[in-house]
Amino acid sequence: MTITAAHVPAIVALIAGILILLMPRLLNFIVAIYLIFVGLVGLGVLRMFHL
Repeated sequence: MTITAAHVPAIVALIAGILILLMPRLLNFIVAIYLIFVGLVGLGVLRMFHL
């Protein structure tokens, strides 16, 4: 299986979901990190893949 940029949100969501199930107090922290990351990628400040 080849992992592409389209798979990244699904992988992040899966990992975050597992962590939240194991440690529910991490929910705020995980959501905050995810939103900051998505915002930076959306603004083009953080470029993950150079194609």
